[in-house]
Amino acid sequence: MLSTTKAIAVLLFLACAGMVFAQTTSNAPKTSGDPHSFSLIPGLDKNLMDTTVDPCVDFYQYACGNWSKLHPIPSDSPYSDQFYNLEQYNRQVLHGILEKAAADDPSRDANTRKIGDYYASCMDESAVQQKRLAPLQPELDRINGLTSKEQLPELLAHFQLINVDAFFGFGSQQDFKDATRTIAATSQSGLGLPEKDYYFRTGAKDEEIRKQYVQHITNILKLLGESETQAASDAAAIMKLETALAKVSLDVTAQRDPHNIYHLMPVKDLQALTPTFDWHRLYSATESPAFSEINVAEPEFFTGMNQVIAETDLPTIKAYLRWQLISSIAGTILPKALDEEEFDFYERKLAGTPEQEVRWKRCVRSTDRALPEALGKAYVDQQFPAASKDKAARMIRDIESAMDRDIDSLDWMSAATKTRAKEKLHLIANKVGYPDKWRDYSKLEIVRRDAFGNNLRAAEFESRRQLAKIGTPVDRAEWFISTPTVNAFYNAGMNDINFPAGVLQPAFFDAKQPDALNYGHIGLFMGHEITHGFDDTGRQFDGHGNLEDWWTKEDSDKFDQKAQCIVDEYAQFSVGDTKLNGKLTLGENTADNGGLRLAYMAFLARAAQDGIDLKNKSADGYTPLQHFFLGFAQDWCSEWRPELERLIATTDPHSPDRFRANGVLVNMPEFAKEFGCKLGQPMTAAKACRVW
Repeated sequence: MLSTTKAIAVLLFLACAGMVFAQTTSNAPKTSGDPHSFSLIPGLDKNLMDTTVDPCVDFYQYACGNWSKLHPIPSDSPYSDQFYNLEQYNRQVLHGILEKAAADDPSRDANTRKIGDYYASCMDESAVQQKRLAPLQPELDRINGLTSKEQLPELLAHFQLINVDAFFGFGSQQDFKDATRTIAATSQSGLGLPEKDYYFRTGAKDEEIRKQYVQHITNILKLLGESETQAASDAAAIMKLETALAKVSLDVTAQRDPHNIYHLMPVKDLQALTPTFDWHRLYSATESPAFSEINVAEPEFFTGMNQVIAETDLPTIKAYLRWQLISSIAGTILPKALDEEEFDFYERKLAGTPEQEVRWKRCVRSTDRALPEALGKAYVDQQFPAASKDKAARMIRDIESAMDRDIDSLDWMSAATKTRAKEKLHLIANKVGYPDKWRDYSKLEIVRRDAFGNNLRAAEFESRRQLAKIGTPVDRAEWFISTPTVNAFYNAGMNDINFPAGVLQPAFFDAKQPDALNYGHIGLFMGHEITHGFDDTGRQFDGHGNLEDWWTKEDSDKFDQKAQCIVDEYAQFSVGDTKLNGKLTLGENTADNGGLRLAYMAFLARAAQDGIDLKNKSADGYTPLQHFFLGFAQDWCSEWRPELERLIATTDPHSPDRFRANGVLVNMPEFAKEFGCKLGQPMTAAKACRVW
């Protein structure tokens, strides 16, 4: 999900915990050909509403009923919603910045030259096509040069540096038990399907996906030069290898528990788990700092991986490595045939996207991933004034104060646990807008007309930056997300909430719009991220970011009982014939429910302080509190293709948007009061769920 961290599960657990919305696809909305034609509508958009619907029957439909008419799913996206409307707008802004930076002007400063040349090289499709597979050949030669499995550590070390996580991922992470230090970490990886259950679920659709996947691998290997017969044989063998890895992998629900992915051990103990693989040679080849212990996120996986490597013949391993290489780096830097084949399976078949995005959109995204803070600074300078930062920071403080009062009001929590909860709350750090210090890219070489080389050098630059952290104190000022990103997150190890400038834009946030709408829109997100510090996962970390049980046994049991209500509620929601996984989505659902309540409490306090008349209807006929709930619901206006809905329902910790709106509101009697809903109507609950 993030653009600047090594993509291994153990890192993503902390860095991405509590993302506001799911990022399962790289696509964004299609607009007109003019890159500056997309505009945003701040505040409440009455055009989206279907007022023929009874708000007490289906509030989501009442608030968002006209969304699909006004914002149909574009042909280059599997969905349409408020997030990618803003994402598209931000991409247009970045497009303008990069087009200007790409001019081959010798007076450009160093960062402008790097982002401009990276983008220009990405946009030079003719150069990529002319070179065909030549830039890739040295990587293929590394694989072809393997004469024994004993040579794997050096090759996989190189792969780790260029973000090809074949078999496993290796990098650095904050220590769960000592949040002041950075340690080495390794985690399961190496699967080409979205999640382990894709290899084992029964049913016609899942069997079809597996057949399509094997055919996709076959097609990729053919494009690399293999014969039809050899490619089909290798693809079947790769599927067998990956299925064996999937069998020993931890599923996505189990990975939500930090205890399941934290196993700090001496390096010799990892070596004992995998006697066929020499880890010391991998550490040496990556030039990692010396270390004596490592977090092995899933020990059973590595025992199983050792057996897979031992039992798989070398030709199959080499075919698997070729496939993993292409699957990891395919895109604008490779010839069109490879690029389109990757899109066909992962976007068209899995997510239902009919067409690929135009090249400039993809190159903007690629530049943002490669040089996030160089491009991000230019974005902030243009799009995020100091007044917006100040207003957003004030809102966060208001919502934290609401959380303080909420803790006081809980009748199920003991005084001792309340004291620790408040201690953690008061230690939360708020990162708003952009970092205080921008990253230095002076050692990253960007060469014009070398799209492939730029991509790999940028990946290696970031991988080495992450590896260099091993054994060093944690830098709590570091940002893990680029400033134009339309998202926000809570980081359990850092105990901080992160709101980049990219999400602090209309319609979610506008410093000039009424507080009722700001607290309903972005206030929900702020409360959501704060609540993540106290959901079923976040509550296991203390105020300093250490994995520590600071709850009394009685309070912990009561929390679990209240959380189970939410598990059971959301498990009743279905997408087609697929029911939601209430345990997988528990953290996000808890954060949605708690977040809206905190935003509501904060708005009431702000209204009292600023003399806002909560009973006064505005010209559109709604009171401030009705605006608050409408703003919240319109955060989730969306339409998804069926393929994406199924993908989200089976793999993502976020519930589909309709349930993120209605599922929260049925638990808030305050909502029912504002819209006159009676007990027994669908938008009221006989038994409302509440944790926070």
